[in-house]
Amino acid sequence: MAKETLRQRLTSAAFSVGWSLVCRLPESVARALFNFGADIAWRRQGAGVQVLEGNLVRVVRTTSGNTLPPDEFGKELRALSRAVMRSYARYYLETFRLQIIPDAHIQAGMHVNQENVDLTMEHLRNGRGVVYALPHMGDFEQAGRWIVLAGAGSFATIAERLKPESVFQKFLAFRQSLGMEVLPTTGGPHPFGVLAQRLRAGKLACIVADRDLSDTGVEVDFFGEKALFPVGPAALAVQTGAALMPVSCWFVGETEWAAHIYDEIPVPAEGSRKEKAAAMTQALAAVFEQAISEHPEDWHMLQKVFVGDLDPERVARNRARAARGNGNGYEGNGHNGGNGDNPNGDNGNGDNGADRINRADGVGA
Repeated sequence: MAKETLRQRLTSAAFSVGWSLVCRLPESVARALFNFGADIAWRRQGAGVQVLEGNLVRVVRTTSGNTLPPDEFGKELRALSRAVMRSYARYYLETFRLQIIPDAHIQAGMHVNQENVDLTMEHLRNGRGVVYALPHMGDFEQAGRWIVLAGAGSFATIAERLKPESVFQKFLAFRQSLGMEVLPTTGGPHPFGVLAQRLRAGKLACIVADRDLSDTGVEVDFFGEKALFPVGPAALAVQTGAALMPVSCWFVGETEWAAHIYDEIPVPAEGSRKEKAAAMTQALAAVFEQAISEHPEDWHMLQKVFVGDLDPERVARNRARAARGNGNGYEGNGHNGGNGDNPNGDNGNGDNGADRINRADGVGA
């Protein structure tokens, strides 16, 4: 492991303090401090806030129907971005405090459409895997703990390997303590193959899927523009027969939460695997658009998503790979990604290389 820089060591120390100190403060005091920090970041309008507002422009423009005068549009955008920053701060506050939030409160404080929870559990009991695909909304760490308590028992997810490594290890241990099997995007067996194994065994997988981390995503229509989404959740459903069910999360008041589990996105009857996965990813984007429009203040997207904002060279590489027939989330390079324990070819040696995904986004990434 590479030696950490001074900045990385300070970051690690800050997270350690966060995990210990925030749990000792009265909740009202901790919440006030996090809101204060969110407001400072919002006023400074750093790079992350600027990207956030660039994303929210598309949301406000779509939901308002382009009818707001420029001055009102600007005021609405700034008010919304402040609300998002406070919501994002709450996500981190609750992540730090989740270890002391009683399971009984998590169960009682979650509002959800129970019929699709029951359907999920029925699929799992019958040996059919389920893929929950989520946007970066609300507190999906808490939602993950809730679904474990609701009967899933455990689930597999993907996490981007953060820097410094010590921070990543803290998040890894934390999520494992909640009942998650966390698969890093790098430094281990390829996550797509492991997820495929789990789904074939009738398990649950949860993937945050509104931001592509590679050059292998699929372009979708999203809030009136093209955006780049990871195709991993749809590809897993196509390959394994698992049910692809979108999920959105948002906050309710100061102490409760909500989630909506949408109906399954079916695998199209016609087309190649690649075409089916692309169509399902577009359907997923449409659901995410609806969910974000209903709760835009809880969409924590401080990274670039829309093609118009991305590096043109990256977009060109993605389109070139798609034109060659091995893009849109698949990466087939003729080897098993360093994991030879899977006889089903889930790690890169399956049909036309379509059994491998290059860095799908994960919970908490």
